[in-house]
Amino acid sequence: MNKIGLIIRREYLTRVRKRSFLIMTFLGPILMAAIYIIPIMLALNSSNENMRIAVVDESHWFEDRFQDNKEHTFVILPGQPIDSVKNLVKENIFDMALYVPPTQLNIPSNAIVYSIRQVPMEVETYISRVMQKEIEDQKLMANGVDPEIVSAVKTDVNLSIMRMDEKGNEKETFTKVQFSLGIALAMLVYMFIIFFGGQVMQGVAEEKTNRIIEVIVSSVKPFQLMMGKIIGVSLVALTQFVLWIVLTGALYLGFSAFMGLSNPEMLSSGTVMTQQISNENVMNNESVQSILQIVHSIDFGTIIATFLIFFILGYLLYATLYAAIGSLVDNNTDAQQFTLPVTVPLIVAIISSFYIVNNPDSSLSVWLSMIPFTSPISMMVRIPFGVPIWQIVLSIVLLAGTFVLMTWVAAKIYRTGILMYGKKLSYKEIFKWLKYK
Repeated sequence: MNKIGLIIRREYLTRVRKRSFLIMTFLGPILMAAIYIIPIMLALNSSNENMRIAVVDESHWFEDRFQDNKEHTFVILPGQPIDSVKNLVKENIFDMALYVPPTQLNIPSNAIVYSIRQVPMEVETYISRVMQKEIEDQKLMANGVDPEIVSAVKTDVNLSIMRMDEKGNEKETFTKVQFSLGIALAMLVYMFIIFFGGQVMQGVAEEKTNRIIEVIVSSVKPFQLMMGKIIGVSLVALTQFVLWIVLTGALYLGFSAFMGLSNPEMLSSGTVMTQQISNENVMNNESVQSILQIVHSIDFGTIIATFLIFFILGYLLYATLYAAIGSLVDNNTDAQQFTLPVTVPLIVAIISSFYIVNNPDSSLSVWLSMIPFTSPISMMVRIPFGVPIWQIVLSIVLLAGTFVLMTWVAAKIYRTGILMYGKKLSYKEIFKWLKYK
């Protein structure tokens, strides 16, 4: 056992001291925090810039329909030739020009925006929406229908989803949030298993190619070496994952404090991005309450606990297989023929994730979350939707039992393959090794 501990220590320290580990440890949180920070910074910068838009409407349908706000100001230029207005855009007197040409038909359906710079998406969307609404209103009035009546008839439906358990307890669920959370957890488990499992295989293959393995196995048993590598790399993965969470949280809180977003008054007004998209300055109390409801509906304790369990067991299962593959090959090219059967269940689980999020309680979803080779991903997709405790426990037991079985199989392969060089192996010969004592 002391020898396994030494191998774990060697694998762990060797990898955490690498420059690539340090770069990814600090780069990962920066990239994740940037997903939150960059849109807000862009929104803040753009919100201070008022764009002047010249309007030349030769159809005379929309001249009084465009409303000014803090993002853009419309200037109507009746009777002006469009060529002279385009020159004003070139001279930066206007940021862009909207031209609605005369139409031979009763209804104008075409318009052109002239601009030197790229037209912001919200400006393009706003202009299209205003013109579309005006045309629809004119069509309704032409058919004797009052547009105000149509607007009054339109109703937003607030559909709440209440999930009941066997005891009759009710809990509101938010499908879109659960959908996003399930897919994100599945992708995270998949990436960590593939990345760190590949590191185990690459490390074994390199030591075998460099003949260092011959010296190492003279001091330790092959099984001890394999387990030391697997556990050592798993500790590296957990270290990086924990650091990502801590550093991302620190960056998020630091930026929020710097921008004043942790301020209750700022929170009550919503995010800048929401303001920009919806053109609302203040988020009402109902929106704040709905956000709090969504947060409270997520069982973070269960999600974090199950994520760690399924991630660790899933990694250990696949790492043993990757270690066995690394012992079979002399280079990474030869490894591809053996890695494909190992990665297929993971790919199937990822592809099936989009079915599972729509049918988390179906028979196929339950089976995928029970089969040990797909359960680390499939179960994490189902967890945000709520999974019975007995299914979680059964899945963990099956996954742990399969890990023990695959460890025995991988140890048999590892013991023979680690000292074999320059020979093309077949699956038939590998199966023979499992019978060796």
